[in-house]
Amino acid sequence: MVTDNLSRRLNFWLLLLLAASLLMPPALALAADAELLDRIVAVVNDDVVLQSELDQEIVSIKQKLAQVGAEDIPGDEIRKQALERLILEKLQLAEAKRIGATVDDETLLMAMNRIAQQNGLSLDELAAALKEQGMSMDEYRDELRKEITLQRLRNREVMSGIQITKAEVDNYLAHAEDNPGGRDAYHLRHILVPTPEGASSEEIAAARKQAEDIIQRLKNGEDFATLASRYSAGQQALEGGDLGWLEAGQVPTLFIKDLAGMERGEVRGPYQAASGFHIIKLEDYKGGDKNIIKQTHARHILIRTDELTSDQDARNRLEQLYQRIQGGEDFATLARAHSDDKGSAIKGGDLGWVNPGDLVPKFEEVMNDLPINGLSKPFRTQFGWHIVQVLDRRNHDATEEVKRDKAKQALRKRKADEALQLYLRKLRGQAFVETRLDDNY
Repeated sequence: MVTDNLSRRLNFWLLLLLAASLLMPPALALAADAELLDRIVAVVNDDVVLQSELDQEIVSIKQKLAQVGAEDIPGDEIRKQALERLILEKLQLAEAKRIGATVDDETLLMAMNRIAQQNGLSLDELAAALKEQGMSMDEYRDELRKEITLQRLRNREVMSGIQITKAEVDNYLAHAEDNPGGRDAYHLRHILVPTPEGASSEEIAAARKQAEDIIQRLKNGEDFATLASRYSAGQQALEGGDLGWLEAGQVPTLFIKDLAGMERGEVRGPYQAASGFHIIKLEDYKGGDKNIIKQTHARHILIRTDELTSDQDARNRLEQLYQRIQGGEDFATLARAHSDDKGSAIKGGDLGWVNPGDLVPKFEEVMNDLPINGLSKPFRTQFGWHIVQVLDRRNHDATEEVKRDKAKQALRKRKADEALQLYLRKLRGQAFVETRLDDNY
C-alpha cells in the first residue's frame, strides 16, 4: 500500500512537471536547458557564448602567454580579452554563413590530408599526434573548419577589394631605400591602444593617457610582451605584440623615420592613427643581400590532349616532331606550325628566361636535367605532351624583381591588416551584444 501511494505521488509530480514544460514558451524552455547545461556569458545577435567556450579560450590564451613569458596578466584582463575574441569570432562565423562562405566536408578532408602530408603523416598518424596534445580528431576538424571559414570570409570581404598599383610599389621601394645605414628589415613588437570609430575628444584623450602610462611603465623596466598581451588591441597581442620581421617598406610611415635611427631594445611612441595610439619596440634590424638566381633560357613544343586528341595520339605526334628535330629540321619552324601553346608558338616556342618556380615541377625537372642545347624526349605534364630544349643558362641578379614582389606582398598585407581591423569594428558596431560576466567569477 505504501509503495502504491508513493508511486501515485511520483506520477502526479511527473504529470505536473510535464504540464509545466508544455506551458513554458519554447524559447524559455531552451534557455532553461542551456542554463542547466552551460551558463550563457554573452548574447551575440542570434547566438550565444557559453561559459565552457570562454573557459576553453582562457586556457588557450594562457598557454600562448606562457610561451612569450607573459604569465602575470590579471585573470579579469584575460577573461575580457577572451570574451571579446569569441564575440568577434561568432560575428564572423554568422556573417560567413549569411554570405555562403562555408566549408563542405570534401574541402575539409582535402585540407586535413594536405596538412598531414606537409608533416609527413597519414591521417591516422595525425590523429595520434593530436591525441598526444590532448585534442581529438573531431575537435581538430571543427577548429580547422572554423579557421578555413574565417579565411574565406576575410578573402571575400577584405582581400578581394585590395588593389596594389605600380605607383604604390614605386613609392614603397623609394621609401624603403631612404633608410640610413642600409637598414631594410626590422623585427618589431607593437602595442595598439585603440580608439572607437568616431571617438570623442575625451575618448581620444583617455587612450593617449593610457598609451603614455604604458610607455612610462616600459621605461621603468616592465616587460613589453606582458604589457602587449594585457593592453594591446593588435592582432598579435597574444604573441606579446611580436610582428616578426618586416621589410622596411612594410613598416607604416607613421614611425619608419624613427626606426631608422633607433637602437635594438629601444621603445618609441605613442603614434596617433585612426585606429588608436601605437607603441613600438625595435628588437632587431638587418641590411639587404643581393638575390642571385639561376635562370634558364628554353623553348618548347606542346601538344594538348582533348576530345579529339587522345593521350597516345599526342605522344605519337610529338615523337614524330622529336625525330624531325633530331634529323636537322628547325625547332622554331616546327613550333610555330605545331605547338598548341599559342603564346610561345609565335616566337618559335621560346619561353624566354625562366626563373625557378615559374613552370610546373615536372617541366622544370626535365628542363633542369638538360645540358645547354640539350633536347628532351617527349614527356607529359597536366597540360599535355612536351619537348623542351635548353638554349642557355645564366646567373641573374634578381634583386630588383624580388624587391618589387616583396613590396607587393608587404603592401597587400599592410592594407589587409588595416581593412580587417575596420571590418571587424564595423561588424562589432552593428551587432547586438550583451555580456553577462559574473564579477566574482
